[in-house]
Amino acid sequence: MPGWPDRFGRAIQGFLASCHSPKIRTLSLFSGAGGLDIGFADAGFDIIASVEVEDKFCATLRLNSGAGKQFPAAHVNCIDIREFKPDGLGKIDFIIGGPPCQTFSAAGRRANGVLGTSDSRGVLFKEYVRLLKEIQPQGFLFENVYGIIGAQQGKPWQEILKSFSAAGYHLFYRILDAADYGVPQHRERLIIVGLRTGSFCFPRPTHGPDSLDHQGFYTAREAIEGLFLTAEEAKSGIGGRYGNLLDAIPPGLNYSFYTEQMGHPHPVFAWRSKFSDFLYKADPDEPVRTIKASGGAYTGPFHWENRSFSYAEYKRLQTFPDDYEISGARQTAVKQIGNSVPPQLARILAIAIRQQVFGTTFPFAFSLLAEAEVLGFRKRKRALTKIYQQKAKAAIAALSDIATIEPRSHQYYCTMTDRFDFREVPRPEAAYKIQASWQSDLEIRVSSVPPAGQLPGAAQETVIIDIDVDERTLKQQLNHCRIRIFAQEPLAFTVGWKAFEQELIRNHLKADLVQLNGYYQYEPLLKCRVTFLAPFPKSSILARIVGGELVATLVSSQELAEAWGIDASQIFDVAGFLRRLGYEIRNHHTNPQIERDNWLIPYAFPTLTNLSVQLRKKLRG
Repeated sequence: MPGWPDRFGRAIQGFLASCHSPKIRTLSLFSGAGGLDIGFADAGFDIIASVEVEDKFCATLRLNSGAGKQFPAAHVNCIDIREFKPDGLGKIDFIIGGPPCQTFSAAGRRANGVLGTSDSRGVLFKEYVRLLKEIQPQGFLFENVYGIIGAQQGKPWQEILKSFSAAGYHLFYRILDAADYGVPQHRERLIIVGLRTGSFCFPRPTHGPDSLDHQGFYTAREAIEGLFLTAEEAKSGIGGRYGNLLDAIPPGLNYSFYTEQMGHPHPVFAWRSKFSDFLYKADPDEPVRTIKASGGAYTGPFHWENRSFSYAEYKRLQTFPDDYEISGARQTAVKQIGNSVPPQLARILAIAIRQQVFGTTFPFAFSLLAEAEVLGFRKRKRALTKIYQQKAKAAIAALSDIATIEPRSHQYYCTMTDRFDFREVPRPEAAYKIQASWQSDLEIRVSSVPPAGQLPGAAQETVIIDIDVDERTLKQQLNHCRIRIFAQEPLAFTVGWKAFEQELIRNHLKADLVQLNGYYQYEPLLKCRVTFLAPFPKSSILARIVGGELVATLVSSQELAEAWGIDASQIFDVAGFLRRLGYEIRNHHTNPQIERDNWLIPYAFPTLTNLSVQLRKKLRG
């Protein structure tokens, strides 16, 4: 039934009001857009004050605070928690909140490495502990991503447990999936309940296979039913470079539909080379996957009718009340929604806490989980790959013949900035001329374009790059590419690789070079070599890298220095040069999980683009 969590919340409010149940004075920390606060407020936890540092979240909290609003008694403190003093709050019975989780999240781990408590955001739990010591409430609830338990060999997790215990609290914790509690979204979160006295048992799932009555999950289709959409919101298609790929993806799958492992006859992507929400299309008969706070143009979930979900639909998928106001334009509002705890999960936890800790009797009783009882959501998650493969197989079988584009020889002019923005341009704006000749193999010729009014000189060939393509990746559509460079400047080397990548994209062969080669943690599907026909900076080192030597593996500074024939003190100079050619270079400063004095060059070819996260990172602290 669409919108039932809203009605459930109002019913709980009404019951508590009819019983004249006392309010539980509550302080909300790291409040965000108020997802946790909504659930607790519905269960009679009176939010006296909220603490949030980001202006856009504070604006949302203010929209919903005051007489007749969701949080009638709340005072919004838009302040860094390190500066917050609990003076004048009066007696506080309970504290709720979840410090920023990006340093421990799956997305954070992949983009930045595990920063954990080495990141300033990873130690904000200490401010939570400070306030527990100062206020000494009866209990608290702490929420975070489940990755916090395993991050950095579990050291931050042990530090967190020790700190909360030292503040005088007995701790009870579990990893829960929000879908098990009536949220139309699979969202795994770590929940810690701390109590000064007494004990706490987590409620048994109300939905899914682990519920007592095997109540079905609240599905995406049920959740968004009945919402009005504007013509623009209902319009199918997402546009852009990969937008056309969404249509064929079966509901429930993502970009992996276009991989060899899923059986696609013309794979575009390499296995596990993208985030799981890349081109992810929701299954209407299941909860959606985790909604992310941030993402690019191709970050799902997308609607099963091949469009973006509307703002109102996102609220339903996260179980925000329809009438809850969120400040800002759509993109800002959706980010706030994705950053929040689903209110329905918070509501169930709040009711369980109110029953067990504050002695409130409700007209229903939750079945409680035994401490050692294991829920099944992880096991079900591991079984999904086979289900997805079956869906992909059926979808591919239903496709009419997939047309194969016959590549054609052509030429064009281009330019590339020092941030690797490669673009086709009219000749007067061009720095290079590209000639792509498709015969049995592909040959790409890169030539400098002289400034306007200057006659071209004799073209001297300076670099030759040979690329052998494993037949598994392009099914004999392309076996070999030779890039011939007729230009003096080192950046022309990178332009050659970009021109090759452009041919892959133009002819719908692969999405980029990484997809052709495969993700760096797997065996590379490209064998490359480079020949320098004229003087080129650090040519011997570059030849080793293009040939795959010490690529895609962690190596020490000493190993690199010996292989490259340089002193270890020169490695930063070489790494900087490679970065300027577009190579992704990682070390402890770019990815903190890499030990100091170790390096990683993921690929034998330059992969940086103007949108690359690594481009914004520094190799030195």
